[in-house]
Amino acid sequence: MIMRLPTLQTFRTLAALLALSTLLSGCVLLKLRQETEIGRNSTVLVGIVSGEPCRGGAPIVVAAYTKRRNTVTVAHYATLHEPGPYELIVPKGNYRIAAFCDENRNLIYDEGEAVGQYAAAQEVSTPGGGVLRELDFVISTLHTGSTDFPVGCAIPPKKFGAFHCTSPGALADLDDPLFSDEYASKGFWTPFEFFKEVGGNVYFLEPYDPNKIPILFVHGAGGSPRNWRIFCENIDRDKFQPWFFYYPSGASIDSMSYLLLWKLSNLQSRYGFQELYITAHSMGGLVVRSLLVTFPMACPRIARFISISTPWGGEELAEMGVKYSPAVVPAWIDMQRNSAFIKGIFQKKLPPTVEHTLFFGHKGNRNPLRPNNDKTVTLASQLDPRAQREAGMVYGFNEDHMSILSSELVLSQYNAVLDAAYERSKDAAKEPGNGVRVDFSFDLPEGPPKPRPVLVLRPMDRGQSEVIVYLDPEDSGRRYGPFLPGKYEVSLVAYSFVPEPAAVPVTIRPGETPTVEFSMKPRGNLIGYVANIGTDALSAGAYQPPDMDVRIQSITLKGNGITRTLVPEEEDSGYIEHYLSGTDFAVKGYFCFYGLPEGEYELTLNAEGYEPYSETRTVRPGRYENEVVVELVKKGDNRP
Repeated sequence: MIMRLPTLQTFRTLAALLALSTLLSGCVLLKLRQETEIGRNSTVLVGIVSGEPCRGGAPIVVAAYTKRRNTVTVAHYATLHEPGPYELIVPKGNYRIAAFCDENRNLIYDEGEAVGQYAAAQEVSTPGGGVLRELDFVISTLHTGSTDFPVGCAIPPKKFGAFHCTSPGALADLDDPLFSDEYASKGFWTPFEFFKEVGGNVYFLEPYDPNKIPILFVHGAGGSPRNWRIFCENIDRDKFQPWFFYYPSGASIDSMSYLLLWKLSNLQSRYGFQELYITAHSMGGLVVRSLLVTFPMACPRIARFISISTPWGGEELAEMGVKYSPAVVPAWIDMQRNSAFIKGIFQKKLPPTVEHTLFFGHKGNRNPLRPNNDKTVTLASQLDPRAQREAGMVYGFNEDHMSILSSELVLSQYNAVLDAAYERSKDAAKEPGNGVRVDFSFDLPEGPPKPRPVLVLRPMDRGQSEVIVYLDPEDSGRRYGPFLPGKYEVSLVAYSFVPEPAAVPVTIRPGETPTVEFSMKPRGNLIGYVANIGTDALSAGAYQPPDMDVRIQSITLKGNGITRTLVPEEEDSGYIEHYLSGTDFAVKGYFCFYGLPEGEYELTLNAEGYEPYSETRTVRPGRYENEVVVELVKKGDNRP
């Protein structure tokens, strides 16, 4: 009999399984299974609470809840230190959303406290998975008694800090227990429990300073802002201000990149920062690249991206976890070497305005059971050719996966990169002009909140890309820039409104800051898309793209004496053009109907191989309604 010797791959597999088994105790496995089930059946709700700040600096409590007869059950709540954006995570179901100023800080809605409710107590239906956006509403003492959130309703406090603030830009200290190893580990192994307790946020160490360039630090798997303490202590704090993205690192990576987009867009809207640098460690680099390539037009202020020890080619241990573990951390799925996520982040290049610098470490284990690595990530993954090709410079260091964050040599090289970028930025800032001042007003009755407008610059030179900038709805008259010199058509986009004029031609040049003016008029719209329903449920909080492969035969809208039918185009002819002209359009799985009077409409959709779809929707000009998310059922599928 011939005895076959174990192959090198067998040894590697055994080593990976041994490493995995030491991490996964029975308790951890049980929690992981529970987390997986929660992830399949949860949706993240995001919106903006508007209104005057609460009296005495009191926090705002935002809650998603169900109400049956007189019984209120709170599914999740968040606290804000001022009016602004919120995020809530809820299981599949129907919910109402309300907020109040908790002047007594007792987590009870008391008589006389300012209050508000989304869409006049309208229930929000959550599909399980993904994110529902633009759930905006206003709080005011004038609304007292006009909501169905009852006086005396108590909110069950969270385990970590009943009033922990999730507003972007919240001030924090690196010694805060929130950033402890215990909570960092919780964020990886039980990401949804972490999100319910503390959320995910961008934290500041000091109030925003417009004279300093912010550097956003993004930690890796199982990490926290504390990992960046030595970097923070060694950057020039007269030039730079550190920000930290703290997130549940075990969640799906694409959901965390979307959360980062949401946080940065709100910070941009509030502060109008001109430039942002991002430094990311390990898996954090994947979060950042996903943000940059998925939402490039939303990131015009990101000028420099420095990645440190990032597994660009994925990770073998993640594959072993997915293949052999009885329960799976969601991030493992994305971290596999040939995962759809890894392939997807390299299908598009980084925006041309972003300079990428790649740092890697090579002080690790060298044995037959594991390829050359930095004790955590292989060199082959850190130096994936796809990432190297887009990096302006690549720097290697004799450091392991964690020591690279405290090495004097690494810090010296890092500061040299920052200083060079800062000098270029300072030289560019000496040129006056290169900006646009934007004046706008909303033709809007009292009650509904103003939508957040988006400034769109479309270059006449088709070789350049569109630029979009999020604006604060109360910040008319602010100057935005700098932008590349040239000729542009400038427009303002806002949900359920249309600008007058539709577009303003502008020439941007040094020494000049032209002013554009828009009057935003309410318009009835119905916008939606066919959801991409795969074999796996969409992760909670992940951006859900339209299904571009389904063959839609017709989309028909009827109501108020109107009948309109669309047949989707194969190629996108330009959303902005259709929005500004008010021309209905559909492209593959996405559709828009414009200029609709107030009332109810029946939407029907027919697609090849699927059962006919029909539902009734209410349209109100000047009031944002959620996009219609169409979930088609294949013919012959007997699911309810």
